[in-house]
Amino acid sequence: MIVKEIKSYEKVERYDTEITDAIAENYKAIINNLGEDVNREGILSTPVRAAKAMQYLTHGYELDPLQILKSALFTEDHRQMIVVKDIEVYSMCEHHMLPFFGKAHIAYIPNGKIVGLSKIPRIVDAFARRMQVQERLTDQIKDCIQEALNPLGVAVVIEAQHMCMQMRGIQKQNSVTTTSSFTGAFEKDKTRKEFISLISNKFS
Repeated sequence: MIVKEIKSYEKVERYDTEITDAIAENYKAIINNLGEDVNREGILSTPVRAAKAMQYLTHGYELDPLQILKSALFTEDHRQMIVVKDIEVYSMCEHHMLPFFGKAHIAYIPNGKIVGLSKIPRIVDAFARRMQVQERLTDQIKDCIQEALNPLGVAVVIEAQHMCMQMRGIQKQNSVTTTSSFTGAFEKDKTRKEFISLISNKFS
């Protein structure tokens, strides 16, 4: 009996060695300046791990969100609202280099073109995986969809918690920041209310 080897999916992470080493050296200096022993067993590999983690958390700089959308455009005569809600958002506050995280709710009204649904969360990641502020992130997502699809309107709402508010400074653990941005049809009160109603409802 011949057993055929099955090659399953394998995720491979690749990092530029030179960049990783440079970032790791900086982390090593930071850890040392904080008063920790950089040669202690539990800390010894931390600079390299942190360097790789930071590169992953900011890998959005290497992605082109506009091209992501344009790679999956389809002609379709559908002119009703399309909503993708509860998209997980993880980003890095550029002011304190601490995470902020939450959910994005996005809608657009097609004008002859629709986009593959998975591409919308992908562009959220492409913009979020950078040094960011929530306000700019919201506008970037909206502008990208508007440019790629030229729809009748785009709506973006992001609700996020910021660790810079929860772990330091004001230390308000339950605070949530909401930002929104609209174009076209969503600037009309009726359409905007329909969108808000859709993202507020929890479907069973």
